[in-house]
This record gives sequence, structure tokens and C-alpha cells, in this order.
Amino acid sequence: YASLTCPHCADFSEKAGAKLRDQYVASGVVSYELRNQVHDGLDLTMAMLVRCGTPENYFALSEQVWGNLTTIIQGVQTNGAKVDAAMKQSDQASRYKAIADAAGLTEFFAARGISRDQAATCLAKPGFAEGIAERSNKQSQELGVDGTPTFFLNGRKLEEQTWEGLEPALQAAGAR
Repeated sequence: YASLTCPHCADFSEKAGAKLRDQYVASGVVSYELRNQVHDGLDLTMAMLVRCGTPENYFALSEQVWGNLTTIIQGVQTNGAKVDAAMKQSDQASRYKAIADAAGLTEFFAARGISRDQAATCLAKPGFAEGIAERSNKQSQELGVDGTPTFFLNGRKLEEQTWEGLEPALQAAGAR
């Protein structure tokens, strides 16, 4: 479980993303599923945007967000009043697009293959935001996920939250 606004998740992605993907997942010894834990409207907007492309792009777009998280958060802070106003919009059809525009996410994702029109259509899709938020909340509650990143290995919640802690656990479970 990870949050797209989580600096610890960004740190994990930077340190472990390539090795986890290229050494463990690509070889078939590890199956890796990334589930969002949504913390707020900005996080939900980004969780929607990483799903606006093809399923194959989900991990790459998530890694791009984490790789640029400091810049993204600086943009949000610079435009804080606009982002806050967007988050307070009552009309869901325009709320998430307004958040994406105010936070600079529309341009960020356009530079990574999600056009402005594609993002706007995706963010306005009925039930999309609610589905992500409901799954996130339900799964987090059921599994006791109270922070990010949180890892499960063979159905067991791990205490490790860093690559330095996770890699030995993977190897102890037979991943080499």
C-alpha cells in the first residue's frame, strides 16, 4: 500500500523501484501489486490520473509522480488557495479536474502521455473517484494499513517500510 503524496513512498520508489521491478518482478520470482491508500483530494486526484492511461502505464506513472513529488508539492503550495478552492467544489464532475489544473497535474501528466482531454474525461467519469476511495478505505481498514508504505508478503503484513528491510524479507521467502 502506498500513497502518491507520501514522501516515504517516494523514497522507497527511488531506492527500490528499478531493482524490485527489474530483478525480482521481471524474473518472475516476485509478484508485486501496488494499491493506493488515499489520504486527501490531491492524493485521490493523482490516484485517478495514474489510472487514466493503459494498465501497463500505472506503475510507470506512479514512479514518475514519486520521482517528482517534491516539485509537485511545491506547485501545490505555490497555488495553495486555488487548490483549496478546487477541493471545496461540490460538483464532482469538475472538482478533480480543477484540482489537477490548480496543482499543475494536468500539465505533468500531459508530458507523460495523458492528454488534457483524456485527463478531463477520466477525472469526470461517474463513480471513478468513489470507487478508488472506497476500495482504499475498505482494504486499509480490513488489513490494518495505517500508514504508507505498507507491505504484505504471502498474506502477512510486514513491519519493514524500507527497501533495506524488505529485500531481506523477500529473500528469506525464497526470492533470489
